[in-house]
Amino acid sequence: MIKKKGKIFVGLSGGVDSSVSAALLKEQGYDVVGVFIKVWQADFLPCTWREERRDAMRAAAHLGIPFLTLDLEKEYKQEVVDYMIREYREGRVPNPDVMCNKHVKFGAFLDFAKKNYADAIATGHYARAERDDTDMYRLHKGVDQEKDQSYFLWTLTQDQLAHTLFPIGHFEKSEVRKLAKQFGLPNAEKKDSQGLCFMGAVDMKDFLKHCIKTSPGSVLDVHGNIIGTHEGAMLYTIGQRHGFHSKKKRTNELPLFVTSKNIEKNTVTVGPATEVNTLSAETQFNLCDTNWIPPNRQMGEKHLSYQARIRYRGVLYGAIIHARESTGGIRVTLNTNNEFIAPGQSMVFYDEDECVGGGIIAEL
Repeated sequence: MIKKKGKIFVGLSGGVDSSVSAALLKEQGYDVVGVFIKVWQADFLPCTWREERRDAMRAAAHLGIPFLTLDLEKEYKQEVVDYMIREYREGRVPNPDVMCNKHVKFGAFLDFAKKNYADAIATGHYARAERDDTDMYRLHKGVDQEKDQSYFLWTLTQDQLAHTLFPIGHFEKSEVRKLAKQFGLPNAEKKDSQGLCFMGAVDMKDFLKHCIKTSPGSVLDVHGNIIGTHEGAMLYTIGQRHGFHSKKKRTNELPLFVTSKNIEKNTVTVGPATEVNTLSAETQFNLCDTNWIPPNRQMGEKHLSYQARIRYRGVLYGAIIHARESTGGIRVTLNTNNEFIAPGQSMVFYDEDECVGGGIIAEL
């Protein structure tokens, strides 16, 4: 997709995946520049960016490529952290990784690369971008199904994909590890990062307690009876099993999950998984902020049939998409009634291994 010898800015996080991506591109003859993206970090969390930057710098030095640091603290704080806090405050369940990709990696970073005469950016995502015979760019799952990250990339546009490379999307993670050793990368044995995009393994409840004023409230059963207490309704997500206190009558009772919450009354309702959804075998949802990666997939027909996923590496369900002509949005009939689903989550659509787009689940 990108001419040989073209200039590629690689987002070097300090991890193995991005480092191998840079090594592969250099080996293929591209003019590679490593870029470490510095983002906002809360002062009450461990400061990790300096260590990650050192690892990224060492990888760049080993590969003999230029190294830059791009400060995107402002963009990350506004578009990822503030968004996340705002959504939790309203009782929704956001996906900050999706917004990090949309606004930071494939937004501000890509803009920076273009302004500095780069032909494209590259990241260590496990996904594949391919151009078909009509010059349409398509996003496919990564070959490694356990690492596939296409779920977090559903907001990408044709222009972004035209200027993006995913060098390790065709590899299994085990192969990437082997390549790291073959290239002699100093971080070849480094463990994979976990948790929130750029911020690592953050305890979400502790993080939100620093950002949102909360107060204890009542835990209700599905009949409205008070059976325990919680630390603040905003801190809980639909489907959560731990973090609240309930009075169990018997030790062999079924585990309880959060089935709903009322932010105004500061109550959390819990019940066994069998009582999560008592609807029919099909459940309907309205989606907002939708994006279709191949533009011709927009609602040219009254109905479209895909598979849908509502969480990373979650089950794929049959989905029928209906146009809502009055609002321009879409309504989805999802072939399930036993999934923990909440407003704010990303619903992502697939046509076999192609990620065709997605949207945000609106109020249920």
